[in-house]
Amino acid sequence: MSDRRIFLKNLTNMAIVSAAAVTAGMPVLARADMPLVSDTDPQAKAMGYVSDTSKADQKKFPKHTVAQKCNNCQLFQGKEGDAQGPCPLFAGKAVAGNGWCSAYMKKA
Repeated sequence: MSDRRIFLKNLTNMAIVSAAAVTAGMPVLARADMPLVSDTDPQAKAMGYVSDTSKADQKKFPKHTVAQKCNNCQLFQGKEGDAQGPCPLFAGKAVAGNGWCSAYMKKA
């Protein structure tokens, strides 16, 4: 192979690795800047979301218990015990770790 081909091949590989490294780091950076879902958000209301699990409507959701919290739900993308974190149900927004919604599923 010529030196030029080797150079272009290496340049391409470096660009791919750099793009992957930047992309891998983005979710971590994005989490810090995510706004919290409001209890009054239309999607949140539709899901029965509350930022404080003790305020969930027991008449509407009789199976709800105060032990059910976003930060111990399978959908919660933060670490268990985090004060807030991303949830795929509310794209681009974070949910309160102490929150709850009707899609709650206990982490295994």
